Amino acid sequence: MKTLLEIPSPFPEEPGLIRLLDPPGSDADELRARLLDGRYGRPFVLEHGGLRALHFSLGYVQSVMRIADPCALELGYAQRMMVFLLFNPRPRAMVMIGLGGGSLVNFCHRHLNAADLTVVEIDADVIALRDQFAVPPDDDRLRVIHGDGAAFIAEHPGRIDVLMVDAFGADGVAEELASFEFYENARRRLTANGILVMNIAGNKDTYARHVERLLTAFDEAVIAMSVREDGNYILFAFRDAAFEPRWKFMRAIALELQKRMKLDFPGFARQLERGQTLRLAQRLSA
Repeated sequence: MKTLLEIPSPFPEEPGLIRLLDPPGSDADELRARLLDGRYGRPFVLEHGGLRALHFSLGYVQSVMRIADPCALELGYAQRMMVFLLFNPRPRAMVMIGLGGGSLVNFCHRHLNAADLTVVEIDADVIALRDQFAVPPDDDRLRVIHGDGAAFIAEHPGRIDVLMVDAFGADGVAEELASFEFYENARRRLTANGILVMNIAGNKDTYARHVERLLTAFDEAVIAMSVREDGNYILFAFRDAAFEPRWKFMRAIALELQKRMKLDFPGFARQLERGQTLRLAQRLSA
């Protein structure tokens, strides 16, 4: 595990321990000042009360891990990203754009034993913190790649059952994914029943164009659900433009998943059905 510089949190409203990628012997006072005024410019770890969080700034929490159970999903948005399992409970090929604190990859690595997982992360500093968040080492069914997610999808030779996009910078959804070409390429890489799952948050002026381009690339076959406790929205885009969820049939699947994974899949299914009824995705693009 990489040795990190540890300092007490300089944030009065966020006590605990800060871990930084800076070498031992660095000027702690200077680092505290840069953290406080937002000039630090690198991801850092904040640990307090049994939780370990990845931050790009104090105001933006990228991921949270419960130290006693690294594979649990603490944040509501991460739990809801797993709703794709209602449509495909046993994916074989999965790609994740954005490693963050590793919550999603840890959960999938534990619960989806048949899935081949590829994670693409553009920030080498985020990858350098993977051990802090108990991300498993690369093996025959997991690999973490340092690279641009949009370029990876454009060049990826295989087919993908589930593409999860959870890529954020300090100001919201990563700009590298803002092009219509990215969403077109994503749809082409999906299998016939493939699903793209995307987390969006932040200023609506920033993410609305992502939703609009996703709707266009996927012929409007997109359902959105809100995550009120986190202020996020989760988008589910389907390769099959004619796909129509069988909500009543899905209830049995939701109950089985709830029993196995300890998440409220029945409640999530109701939220998603409501999102389709309200045409929430279309509203988010307005």
